Amino acid sequence: MTQTAQFYYTALAMTVMALFATLWLGLLPALLAGLLIYQLVELGARTLERVGFIPSTGKIILLLIVGGLLATACAAGLNALVSQISDGPESFVALLQKMADIVTTAQTYLPIWSQAYLPANIDEWQVAASEWLRENARHFSAFGQEVGVLIIHVLIGLIIGGLIALNPGFQTKGGPLAKALEERVEFVNIAFRNIVFSQIRISALNTFLTAIFLVVVLPQLGHPLPLTKALIAVTFFAGLLPVIGNLISNTVIFIIALSVSPLAAVGALIFLIVLHKLEYFVNAHIIGTRINAKAWELLIAMIVMEAAFGVAGVVAAPIYYAFIKRELTARKLI
Repeated sequence: MTQTAQFYYTALAMTVMALFATLWLGLLPALLAGLLIYQLVELGARTLERVGFIPSTGKIILLLIVGGLLATACAAGLNALVSQISDGPESFVALLQKMADIVTTAQTYLPIWSQAYLPANIDEWQVAASEWLRENARHFSAFGQEVGVLIIHVLIGLIIGGLIALNPGFQTKGGPLAKALEERVEFVNIAFRNIVFSQIRISALNTFLTAIFLVVVLPQLGHPLPLTKALIAVTFFAGLLPVIGNLISNTVIFIIALSVSPLAAVGALIFLIVLHKLEYFVNAHIIGTRINAKAWELLIAMIVMEAAFGVAGVVAAPIYYAFIKRELTARKLI
């Protein structure tokens, strides 16, 4: 084995170990946030360079813009969440009230023995909900801590990604191992860019078709759903997660449709099944052509990674698999 090959395999082993250590340590959100900000700054800087900006100046401007946009988005998101929970006819409170009314009406048709287990009115619903919240307070506390850690990891990832974008790695300095590592990291960047930006296109198409169904089709059929705007937002952001994102958005839409009527729920279920069967072909075309992989290859990678690492494995699987495919292609092994 030549010395160059030794450096290559050493760098490859270090990169693979780092990628899987990221999953074991629960640092995937930080990694994805860092890669995202790096890609946005790099792509934006190249665009600004075409109109006369110095690359380093363009990157600083972009980091300031992205930071401002993130702060604004967080503030707007919190305000929208508070409003969605408590205000307006499409709030979560209104949805709970509607669900309570549906259950109250359904008591007429339910067996007598089952009625004893259901709250009789909204006051009893509120008491039952309060008791349930008290009994499960520790679970919410743990969940809150996990969300806090997640936010911190994402923020740290964004900072690290921004700093790397300003001072990108080895490039002009470093020995042969450093250069081999730089090439591996660049392959990870390319894999991330191919998967994530492809997934954005897929999610946008899915959201557009879902919005037509929710805003146009269901109201025309006489079954408009509450929280339509929230459902569209959930569909887009959940759709950024491969496979599992569709399961999340589909479940939410089906449950809310069920709160309106069984017919609306069945219609929503049929539409979502047809839509996501169509998405198989779209995914295979958009992602497969970018990373030279078939849909069944990605599904196998997702199943294996989910079994090993849970939900994080499902999210990481397309990126990691795209990295492996690029490495094998670069070495002319496939």
